[in-house]
Amino acid sequence: MDTKKPENIDEYIGAFPNDVQEILEKIRTTIQKAAPDAKEKISYSMPAFDQNGIVVYFAAFKNHIGLYALPSGHEAFKEELLKYKSGKGSVQFPLKQPIPYELITRIVKFRVKENIEKVKKK
Repeated sequence: MDTKKPENIDEYIGAFPNDVQEILEKIRTTIQKAAPDAKEKISYSMPAFDQNGIVVYFAAFKNHIGLYALPSGHEAFKEELLKYKSGKGSVQFPLKQPIPYELITRIVKFRVKENIEKVKKK
């Protein structure tokens, strides 16, 4: 990827090789369908979707795609995420394995619902 910070998700995705761009675009579309009211942005130099707060971030690396659904999104799906390398608020989907788009959809929907409930409580 270029060292220049991307200004939008198109620039971010465009900085990667074609095969990775295809995966990133499919993840982007998956998130858009699961969170149609979320706004795209770049945050921490990564693509992010915001709806009443950040829903998820995602990023490409040499050997994996990172998905960052903050600790709550990962905690809620921890059993399904066990087969992937993960941290407190991140999970790594290896580029050489199928990306679990359906799982990403469920995580995003969970996070949108969580963010909406947080706003209602205020």
